[in-house]
Amino acid sequence: MDETGEKVAKGEAFGWGIIGSGEVARRFASDLKLVPGAVLVANHSRTMAHAESFREAFGSRLAYSDLDSFIADPSIDAVYIATPNSLHLAQALKAVRSGKAILTEKPLAPSHTEASVIQREAERLNVFAMEALWTRFLPAVAAAKAKIDAGEIGVIRKITAELAYTRAYEPESRFFSRLLGGGASLDLGVYCVSLAMHFLGQPQKVSGLWYAAPNGIDMRSEINLHYDEAEAQLSCGFDTEGANHFVIEGTEGAIRLDAPFLKAQRLTIYHGFALTPPFGPLTRPSGFIGKVIDRLPVPGRAAEEHPFEGSGLQFEALAVMDAIRRGENTSTVMPLSDSVNALRAINMVLSQPATQRVIKL
Repeated sequence: MDETGEKVAKGEAFGWGIIGSGEVARRFASDLKLVPGAVLVANHSRTMAHAESFREAFGSRLAYSDLDSFIADPSIDAVYIATPNSLHLAQALKAVRSGKAILTEKPLAPSHTEASVIQREAERLNVFAMEALWTRFLPAVAAAKAKIDAGEIGVIRKITAELAYTRAYEPESRFFSRLLGGGASLDLGVYCVSLAMHFLGQPQKVSGLWYAAPNGIDMRSEINLHYDEAEAQLSCGFDTEGANHFVIEGTEGAIRLDAPFLKAQRLTIYHGFALTPPFGPLTRPSGFIGKVIDRLPVPGRAAEEHPFEGSGLQFEALAVMDAIRRGENTSTVMPLSDSVNALRAINMVLSQPATQRVIKL
């Protein structure tokens, strides 16, 4: 066990450092206060003014604008990388090669080839590394996984998921900028693909299509994962407000992670009569009527609430600390191989020419 692992195992404070000062970095810093033993010891931003502002807002001990000095800070036990996608590879490698454990905001990198480099270096140097696909660690998702593993809905046959939010087309924003690693698939689709693989594993085949924004970045993507006896039909986009739930159908029932599933706090289990329209997980009407139907007592349907404080990022932070406490260099819930495989599936779809329709907002 390395020095950080020994320190955490002894119950000493675990020092986190954050690279970035945007919205996600702020949510992570806030949620760290919910993690026993976690301390925000340092933060980095491109300018000292931004770094100091972040430090004052979240109580970090030290602020940096020089990345090398930040990485060298001995009080940092793990680095949370919350910068644009295009910076993940370089920053992750710098941290790992300095012996720092990393938690890199999703996606791990813009491509599976870059993600593979991070995986190889982390494994070569025996340094902990994980993608911050925080949804996998939520209590509702963990509960759904436990039910499926226990056979409560039989064998999975189909997964249907959508994650879509309307965003005005702004080519310079991180959502649409190719230089910043934008696009609906890397911003939203990665949740769908990663979570589907969490339940079904690596697919035998990947298919799909995508629609281009005016600058050629993907505005919407449809990604299908094919298995010997199952299929995952996944979609994401910036062009509409989607259903945003995640439905797992098995031979004996179904489970729906209720919208918005990326921060699920409620799941619904369906058996027997509850699987039939209009009560089934995919056939419920939208709007007020749908909400009423969702609350009606229906034989074979049961809902579970799994609320949490904050934004939900505290669970992945705790998972990192627990893994390091056990002397591990990867997560069993979110292994780097899953990150690479999810990106490979996305890249396979995006490597095809876009459909002829170009979405204009």
